[in-house]
Amino acid sequence: MRQLRFVWTLFLGLASGIACAEDKPSTNTAVVPAPACEKDFYNWDERHAAVQKAIADGPVDLVFLGDSITHMWGGRPEANRHSGQKVWDEFYTRRNAVNMGFGWDRTQQALWRISNGEFEGIHPKVAVILIGTNNLTGHNVRENTNDEIVAGVHAVCTAVRRQSPETKILLLGLFPRGKEPMNPHRGRIQAINAELAKLDGKEGVTFLDLGPKFLEADGTFRAGLAPDHLHLSEQGYRTWAEAMEPTLARLLGEPAPRANNRRE
Repeated sequence: MRQLRFVWTLFLGLASGIACAEDKPSTNTAVVPAPACEKDFYNWDERHAAVQKAIADGPVDLVFLGDSITHMWGGRPEANRHSGQKVWDEFYTRRNAVNMGFGWDRTQQALWRISNGEFEGIHPKVAVILIGTNNLTGHNVRENTNDEIVAGVHAVCTAVRRQSPETKILLLGLFPRGKEPMNPHRGRIQAINAELAKLDGKEGVTFLDLGPKFLEADGTFRAGLAPDHLHLSEQGYRTWAEAMEPTLARLLGEPAPRANNRRE
């Protein structure tokens, strides 16, 4: 048994090494679990430990799994940089929520975290998943194709359900990027979201595309919601929270929010 565990650990280590190296294009790095491949505004290992402590302290009824867009919302564990703490406190603190957003994470980092302690012993009612935008670009690892990203996001949903089969998945479409509708990421995001939408109603997944809430009628990014047209301001987080609230409340088994309490 010890020898088998050693072999499995060695395999995971090798696989993680593959995912953080310059890979052969035939390897879909988006589905190979790997720890941090990029450096950002925080210490990745320390945040991983902080998330593990937060879930150990409990209770945990709601989790948000994602990248820097989720990370900088705020919440528990405390982030060293955040833009939406007031909104988080208003909507999620009372719901025993944990923020599992990590800046620069791709699907492969989310997969690694899920299988390395961030879901250990918890069975949240709902997991809100927003992941994949960083897979669109390369840096220390190559960018992924649309099909690879869809497979990676699907793998994250599957991994959550494997750890906690009763958890409902609220899968969000990738948010728009760039100020103008002709931004090269926009077309890819639309294509990826169209494929992710096919997961709706399967394997405990509810798909929700909030992208239009951030855009004007002509496709330009709405002023005031994201200073860099990617990472959200406090008003951007409020737009997210209010647009998501009816679906989230339903999945949590709560009464539907009153229409006159929601801002458009």
